[in-house]
Amino acid sequence: MGYVDKIAWIRLEDGRVLSTRSRGRDVWYLPGGKREPGETDLATLCREIAEELSVVVLPESAVHVGTFTAQAHGHSAGTMVRMTCYSAEYRGTLRAANEIAEVGWLGYADRHRVSPVDQLIFDHLRASAGLR
Repeated sequence: MGYVDKIAWIRLEDGRVLSTRSRGRDVWYLPGGKREPGETDLATLCREIAEELSVVVLPESAVHVGTFTAQAHGHSAGTMVRMTCYSAEYRGTLRAANEIAEVGWLGYADRHRVSPVDQLIFDHLRASAGLR
């Protein structure tokens, strides 16, 4: 069984969580991505968010929210994704960049629109952080 190692940014505002949709995809994902060889969690987080959303994550403000594992969306059965999630403050104006087609704020009612691992994260955020 293979693993996809990903880092994600949890940004909650007014009971909604920041999500992204990549070009050509109909499923929404939490912003973030795969670690490059030798990268730390925070280095991955900062690089991916800068690439996808054109903002600077402030690493000193980062807090580990949780690590979640589920079947990787769009991969063969048995390929799992391990998503390590951090909340953090940022500087700049959020805007879609590179492969990101759309940025949105999703509530719990949008759970069916996100990947399987993000559904687990939505459940966690609803129970612990006020996702509405």
